[in-house]
Amino acid sequence: MKKKRDWRIILLEVVMVVISLIFLYPLFLTIINSLKSFSELMTDVIALPKKLAFENYSYVWQYINYPRLFLNNTVVTGLGLAGIVLISSIAAYKLARTKSRASSLIYFLCIMPMLIPFQSIMLTVLQMAKNLNLSESTWGLGLLYWGFGAPLALFIYHGFVKGIPREIDESATIDGASGFRLFFSVIFPLLKSVTTTIIIIDVMWIWNDFLLPLLMVNGSPATKTLTLAAYTFVGQYTSDWQYAMTAMVMAVLPSIIVFIFLQKYIVKGVVAGAVKG
Repeated sequence: MKKKRDWRIILLEVVMVVISLIFLYPLFLTIINSLKSFSELMTDVIALPKKLAFENYSYVWQYINYPRLFLNNTVVTGLGLAGIVLISSIAAYKLARTKSRASSLIYFLCIMPMLIPFQSIMLTVLQMAKNLNLSESTWGLGLLYWGFGAPLALFIYHGFVKGIPREIDESATIDGASGFRLFFSVIFPLLKSVTTTIIIIDVMWIWNDFLLPLLMVNGSPATKTLTLAAYTFVGQYTSDWQYAMTAMVMAVLPSIIVFIFLQKYIVKGVVAGAVKG
């Protein structure tokens, strides 16, 4: 029985490795094609580069003004994360601690937007952003992510908060803590693992998002994001695919680095949430 179980584990690992390689293959193609010249890329997309064209990266760095776009991405991602974590954690705590039909209804209404496809409301959102003077602004783009990211974060927080004993609230109240002080001094530190998970998930989403920035900040070079930079090399009549690939690698690389260093916290947060919920 032990040998059979060992072989099953090995087989499962092999299958998982093969599946991982299949999903990583497009990324591999993007990287190797970012190091090719235009003629070499058009000749054979799959082949390895005969000569590494590192000048593609220096050209794209200067052409798209990479430091400026990196700052835009940082502002949008940071502002979006701050709002999502703050709003969803407070709302989840309040809704989880309030036992009533009204609370259940409000919770349902808050998480229901997760079921609505963005494409079905994007024109309405764009018009609303223009009316509120949020379009063509990195700050406005960051604010919009609050509404799109809060429902999922609230759902995750809500399940975690329900596992925190009420006796902790009562003890803190006896010691003189109440309201926001109770939440930020006692409850929020207990949400560290799930908060880290939400931050990583939302960083990967906001940093690499394309459609919402395309609608909101694509009109001005000063407000574009890194993912939109690759789009500038693809035109109706000519397309510099080698530069587009290079820009895409430079755009997603920071989020990949963040994920590599913080991926262990995703597992901890998911396990903790499953146990607590």
